[in-house]
Parts: sequence; C-alpha cells; structure tokens
Amino acid sequence: MTIRTILGCIDTDMHAVDKLIRESLHSDVVLIRQVAEYIIRNGGKRLRPALVLLAARACGYQGEMHHSLATIVEFIHTATLLHDDVVDESEMRRGKATANSLFGNAASVLVGDFLYSRAFQMIVAAGEVKVMEVLAETTNIIAEGEVLQLLNCHDADLDESRYLQVIQYKTAKLFSASARLGAIAAGTLQYEKALSDYGTYLGVAFQLVDDALDYSGESEKTGKNVGDDLAEGKPTFPLLHAIRNGTPEEVTVIKRTIETGGLDGLPAVLAAIERTGAIKRTIAEAHIHAKRATDTILNLPDSTFKDSLLQLAEFAVIRQH
Repeated sequence: MTIRTILGCIDTDMHAVDKLIRESLHSDVVLIRQVAEYIIRNGGKRLRPALVLLAARACGYQGEMHHSLATIVEFIHTATLLHDDVVDESEMRRGKATANSLFGNAASVLVGDFLYSRAFQMIVAAGEVKVMEVLAETTNIIAEGEVLQLLNCHDADLDESRYLQVIQYKTAKLFSASARLGAIAAGTLQYEKALSDYGTYLGVAFQLVDDALDYSGESEKTGKNVGDDLAEGKPTFPLLHAIRNGTPEEVTVIKRTIETGGLDGLPAVLAAIERTGAIKRTIAEAHIHAKRATDTILNLPDSTFKDSLLQLAEFAVIRQH
C-alpha cells in the first residue's frame, strides 16, 4: 500500500488542484513567487487537499468547487509550515532545505502571510458562508495550537492531555476541516460530522506516527534527523511514555534533556525509549485513533472514494515516512 495507489481514484482532481495552486500563486512580486513555488514544489503528500477531494467524491459530489477548497487548504497548511520553520529555526524539512534557511526568516514569514491572505481571497470567492465559518475557526485554532506548543517547549512536566490538546489544535484541526469541507461542498449535511470526526482521528494518528518516527525512523526516508524534536525541547508522546515508565535515572536524563534542549542526552534518551517500549506504545495509540477514524465513516455510501478514506487511515499507522 502506497499513498499513490490510495489516492489513484482522484488523480484527475489532484492534477486540477495542482494547476489551480500554480495559477493562484501568481504575484507581481518576484520573491513571493520564488518562495511560494519552492515550498509548494517541495510539498509532501498533499494529504489535506486529498481529504477534501476524497470526502467530496465519497459524498457523491460532481462539481468543481472542491478544487478551490482543496487549494485553500493547501495554502493554509503551507503558510503554517513557513511560520513553523521560522519559529523552530528548522533547516531541513522532508530532506530539503527549508525556505527560511534559503530565503531568510523575514521572507518566509511574509510569504506565509501572503498565502494566508490569498487563501482568504479564495474563500470569499467561493461565496459559501459555512466554508468561511469553518476555515476562520480552523485558522484560529491552529494559531492557538502553535502558541500552546511554544508554551510546552522545554516543559518536562507536560502531561498527556495537554500534549494531545496541542496536536488536536495544531495538526488534527486542519485534517478535520479538510474532510468536513468535502461534505459541505457536496451539500451532504448528514455526513458532515462523521467526516469531521474522521479527519480529527486521522490527524492525531498521523502526528503520533510522526512523533514515533522522530526516534525510530531513517533520516533518508523521514527527511529529518533522529531526535530533532528532542533538540527543540518538545516533549512528545514517546518521551511522555518513557517518563511515566522509566527508572528514576532515565526520568532524570529525559527531563533534563527536554529542559535544556540539544542532543547531548540523545543516546541515553533513545535507550530509555527502547527499554520502556515507548515507540510500540505510541504506534498502538495511533492505531486506536486510526480505528476510530474508520469507524466514523462506515455509514458513508460504498464507493472507491470511501475505500480510499479507509485505506488512508490504515496507511497512517504503517508508513515509514
């Protein structure tokens, strides 16, 4: 199972979205075009726009508005990445140099603002009040999640509930909005909550696996170095599990490393993660959320698009990057 095979049923839609993305990036300001095209060109799996498309088609939609909604979602996501990399002082993403490392922090922040504003121009053009409400709330929640994550950095006493709140705000909210927008485009209000919940659970599952891969993945596949989250002082799920189940010595070294950041304590932290089974426990938690995601959409009409949504939940927890 690969992401390409899962999304094969929306190939035509995805090509239309890619075309619209490039058309909508037009600006007379050369630097805006350079930075925006760089980050879009080096984008990842396009999961959020794919969710819009799959959800709309699964609800029987036959129009084209979902292309605009998918593009809007991708612009919002890309803007958050540009801002994230500046805040985190990241130099690599998906194995490529980040925009801020190439063009500078100021350009990245300002082009991120451009993408947000272009997204809201397209939202207004769509002319659907409910779309405006959903995306206005979504961008606000994402911003709150960013601030919560900033507050949680270097906090060795973070508990699981506060951690999950951050990923529900920062990651899962846009997954949820993406799937919900598909139902809105199709006018199928009876499936709106189910698809919104599906997106939430899927987003949490994806983030949990990302957290596990930060300590267990191969750099060549993940596009980031092992321990990047630790270096930034981010207490993610594997660390929280190791703290709960570690020896006093292990807990001391993990907490000290979270508080100070850096990678001096990485070998000892990795050993504690291995001994406590933190990766296995994190993946198990991801499986729980993926199962919840599939359960929420079982009542959707049978179709290849519904099958792809179900497969996407399975892929979320077996992927290696």
